[in-house]
Amino acid sequence: MSTDNKNTGLQATLDEAKNTWEAKAPEQIKEIYAEGIADVTRQNIIANAKKNDDIAPDFILTNATGQEVQLSDYLKKGPVVLTWYRGGWCPYCNMTLHYLQEQLPNIQAKGANLLALTPELPDKSMSTAEKHDLKFEVLSDVANKVAKEYGIVFKLTDEVAESYQNGFDLHGYNGDESDELPLAATYVIGQDGKIVYTFLDAEYRNRAEADVILKALEGLEK
Repeated sequence: MSTDNKNTGLQATLDEAKNTWEAKAPEQIKEIYAEGIADVTRQNIIANAKKNDDIAPDFILTNATGQEVQLSDYLKKGPVVLTWYRGGWCPYCNMTLHYLQEQLPNIQAKGANLLALTPELPDKSMSTAEKHDLKFEVLSDVANKVAKEYGIVFKLTDEVAESYQNGFDLHGYNGDESDELPLAATYVIGQDGKIVYTFLDAEYRNRAEADVILKALEGLEK
């Protein structure tokens, strides 16, 4: 498992965005979001999530155009990079998706495919895929059913949930009022279904770097 990030590549971009936001955001909002992150840590999500050497749970989800996509079908073709994003409303997720699109040729050069999961409703995920001209599968994990099998779902604090609902209508994006989200997790899964790389972090503004993902894929080639 990896939770560290070098100050290069994607993380440098995310950190810059975080610093810009913190310089402008009201203190009360910063405190609410900081407490939200601390609460995720207290929920012990990471300790109970799927990790290296676990078998990745199979799933069937629909993509942005309504077609069914099954993990095991993709594993027949090669390794899979499985990543979650919180929603098109999340600027850090949008930066990450753009970055992953740029890195897609490098991932595919390792014989792997990239699948992105989100709790957004299909019409919302389609909007996100079109906005960023994504060439990889964007799958709607409505009600976080698959994310729960991977053990990466947490409940927002009441204060963060209220802020999100008032700010952009989280319930409208996800089609429910559960106020649950997945960690921005990333897994690299070998063709045997075994997880060989795991990125889990309670801080949603930290994400897996491409060089680490590619290194995990290289390990599968040996």
